[in-house]
Amino acid sequence: MNVTAKFKIVLLLALLALTPSAWAQWLTQSIAIKPGWTAVYLHVDASDRLLDQLVGSDPANPIVEIWYWQTPSTPAQILPFQTKPATSPEWASWVRAGYTNSPAGTLNQLMPNAAYLVHSTGTTTFTWTLKGKPVPPSYAWTSSGLNFVGFPTPAATPPSFAAFLAPAPALAGWLQSSASGQHAPGIYRYPGGGLGTNNPSILPSFLWSSTPVTRGQAFWMDAGPAYNNNYFGPFQVTGLSSSSGLAFGDSASQSSFTLKNVTSSNLTVSARLLASESAPAGQVNPVGAPPVLLRGTLVATNLTYPANPLAVNGSTSWTLAPQGQPGSQLTVVIGVDRSVMAGAPGGLYAGTLQFTDSLGLSEVNVPISAQASSYAGLWVGSASITSASNFIKDYARDTNGNLIISSNGPSSLGYAVSNIHTNPGAVASAFPLRLIVHNDGTKAVLLQRVFWGLGVNSNAVVATSQAALDPAHLGAARRISSVDFPWSQSNTAWPLSGPLAPGASLSTEVDLAYDDQPTNPFLHTYHPDHDNLDATFSQELPQGAESYGVTRQITLTVSPPGNDFTSKTTVGQAFSGAYQESVTLKGLGGSTRQFSASGAFGLKRISPIATLTTQP
Repeated sequence: MNVTAKFKIVLLLALLALTPSAWAQWLTQSIAIKPGWTAVYLHVDASDRLLDQLVGSDPANPIVEIWYWQTPSTPAQILPFQTKPATSPEWASWVRAGYTNSPAGTLNQLMPNAAYLVHSTGTTTFTWTLKGKPVPPSYAWTSSGLNFVGFPTPAATPPSFAAFLAPAPALAGWLQSSASGQHAPGIYRYPGGGLGTNNPSILPSFLWSSTPVTRGQAFWMDAGPAYNNNYFGPFQVTGLSSSSGLAFGDSASQSSFTLKNVTSSNLTVSARLLASESAPAGQVNPVGAPPVLLRGTLVATNLTYPANPLAVNGSTSWTLAPQGQPGSQLTVVIGVDRSVMAGAPGGLYAGTLQFTDSLGLSEVNVPISAQASSYAGLWVGSASITSASNFIKDYARDTNGNLIISSNGPSSLGYAVSNIHTNPGAVASAFPLRLIVHNDGTKAVLLQRVFWGLGVNSNAVVATSQAALDPAHLGAARRISSVDFPWSQSNTAWPLSGPLAPGASLSTEVDLAYDDQPTNPFLHTYHPDHDNLDATFSQELPQGAESYGVTRQITLTVSPPGNDFTSKTTVGQAFSGAYQESVTLKGLGGSTRQFSASGAFGLKRISPIATLTTQP
């Protein structure tokens, strides 16, 4: 592995350490478990706990066996069952401790988007509640056999098979022809009770209109040898940032997803934001639901995007054109309003985006999470000086326009001064200043230079000295410096008056000694009039004789975020605001003269490393 690649991997690991827990949001799925065997399909990820904890630790839970078809791409050839699934490499199983009718299994956790056969020894229907992370539907269908699958239908009002399959006529037609006996059976279901020749049983097409596609129920289905099926309902949610939904971490500003209509008619898709349920024992409860923002249409007058909030339990909707027509799919840009995510950095905000359709056929849950931003790390940017004060004299003249001799002696070239202009004015061309700021979360410092790379312990570091870096990896390291601030051997860090944060006003003082040969602009080592030495080059002159001491009072006033989408979602990754500097020149006898400069500044975080290493 080359050095640059290794450095990038270390930085990636540092960033991953700041991402939220995988268990940020919680949603409960309730499944009716009948006496005997029930086929279930999971729309939540409950793999954070072992089955011995989820099921085995509850004596009131009558479930004694759970079988998992772990190779969904392999055609199922195990129907009909006799008393239970056949022991084979395609099946994994969990068996309650003490239940002796089956050997110990190899299944330890429940995976989402997966079907299971559940065996209950209860005498009545048991409601199995599983709290987990919601997941959008995903399943790899096989066209060469049966698929063990369930569908994301509305839990409260599931549609019938006839209604649910109507938007997929190719699939419905194949299943109808199979049910009529033209080829292998198309849909099997489990009515409960013991397994045998009638359990699972075929679902004939004349029962489609009266049989609900119950959420959480699994079916064996034949998709047909030539049908490339990916039907889970009348619309699809694709292009998510990850398979686990929308995870913004503590720094991501925006993400997107695509809504796609797969029907032949107009379809309205709605999204509702739900707060996360409370976390199970041993897990961290979210602070609250993330403050979701949807990006509006570009405003031509200022080239910004409006930020449209989606409140908890609030909803929004989009109407999609029929499949294959313009407007049948829509990309939605989404973000979180980091300007209102109060509390300690890293605080988890989590919820669920619940998508439904105007046909009442689907209910797709997509998890969404974010962390309160940390402003710690290395920030680099610049200030642009657009205004500066001056020191311009007006000389008095008599009625004839002649200069008037000063009555105070030969000062001011011997002429009387009528006015001195010190007010700031616009500069002819903006002057740039590079800014380097490190913020550890509680305080910030202004730096002249900084080193960023692999440390001697092979961890990524931000340091004030190259000695803190691994000599073997200097080729991948970076030195960032600013000629606008005085260099020193020790690399002075000027403390700012507080941490870097929205709305903060940070000040520091940068002193430049009058006899500092390397950096004082009034000193010219080889010019006898500006070397700060007397005529014999043996005696150093006092301050103000040839060189002035300089004190720079610098203030960075961080602007609060704007009201547009980009401003609200990028808080924590970029800051801007007003730059103000007061420059005091120190002369003979303690005399001083002040000048001011102002403009705007911008900073971007290039590293989240909160520790500034000052020792090798």
